[in-house]
Amino acid sequence: MDLDERYGSFLDLKAQYESIQDEVLRAVSATLASTQFVLGKEVAAFEEEFAAYSGGKFGIGVNSGTSALHLALLAAGVKPGDEVITVSCTFVATVAAIDYAGARPVFVDVDPRTHNLDPAQVEAAITERTKVIMPVHLHGQPADLDPLLEIARRHRLLVIEDAAQAHAAEYKGRRVGSIGDLGCFSFYPGKNLGAYGEGGMVVTNNEEFAHTLRMLRDWGQERKYHHVLKGFNYRMEGVQGAILRVKLRHLDGWTEARRRHAALYNERLAEVDVQKPVEMPYAKHVYHVYAIRTPKRDLLQESLQAQGIQTGIHYPIPVHLQKAYADFGYGAGDLPVTEQAANEFLSLPMFAELTDSQIEAVCAAVRKAL
Repeated sequence: MDLDERYGSFLDLKAQYESIQDEVLRAVSATLASTQFVLGKEVAAFEEEFAAYSGGKFGIGVNSGTSALHLALLAAGVKPGDEVITVSCTFVATVAAIDYAGARPVFVDVDPRTHNLDPAQVEAAITERTKVIMPVHLHGQPADLDPLLEIARRHRLLVIEDAAQAHAAEYKGRRVGSIGDLGCFSFYPGKNLGAYGEGGMVVTNNEEFAHTLRMLRDWGQERKYHHVLKGFNYRMEGVQGAILRVKLRHLDGWTEARRRHAALYNERLAEVDVQKPVEMPYAKHVYHVYAIRTPKRDLLQESLQAQGIQTGIHYPIPVHLQKAYADFGYGAGDLPVTEQAANEFLSLPMFAELTDSQIEAVCAAVRKAL
């Protein structure tokens, strides 16, 4: 099958940019003319709009999703020696942020259908040092939040949602990121809502948390040169705020396109011996990633590559088995569901501008390979 370079792309950011180029250039030009390059009115407007979109009262824009996680933990009162219950089936930033706060990640295995934090295993992991439960809405599928919130309230813990992959995803009709105590988003370019550079946000309904977060991102200042806290230079840039405001207006359309693509993938791969993503009854999945599972993952990836189709693996080595985090004391076999998934995940092309014919070509290639 002869596919041109973009036809077989895993992610085509250029196609998205071309569809909104005029809007983006106008917004960027106005921001440059205003000279509000760091924070400023465009960031403030985006904070308000995105918080409202996500169902929260307050949005605090920062320079990356990792910074959002880090500051959310600090605002929640996490200190060195504390423990945070989370998953290893995630991008490394989830765990890095816990480490930045001086805390220790306590890993719990995932549900084999959703690959999200398994609520049934959480309570056994709680100790007197536990302060936070941090579920990850992996691939755009919301974690099962109600049982996690019930456990957290009973043990007087906080819930911080890692919603970096789940813009617009819903849990029982509510958008994620505003259901727990704090929600953290990434606007890395490849996300469902991506900046043209780095960016992130914390969403919360707690005014005290919001006040603390605004200080922490800006050198701990309550007002200029009055440093109340030991803070960080984690501010969002004005241009990114302007770009994200434009893109937020298109997010609902892009989300529905992703969901249509996933439905077509499911239909065309129905007879293929792979595990397909499952949308749980409580969830609105937004398919940041469309990942299938097969023990023949590596052979399938090689075959698709030979046919001109790009794929990805999210994520080939779980965080608890990464050399950098060996000091947390976990080893092979500790999280069997996570480890098996890491060996079997293969992410197929997924972006809003995909065409039906592209999806048909990908599915035909998968059927041929298997």
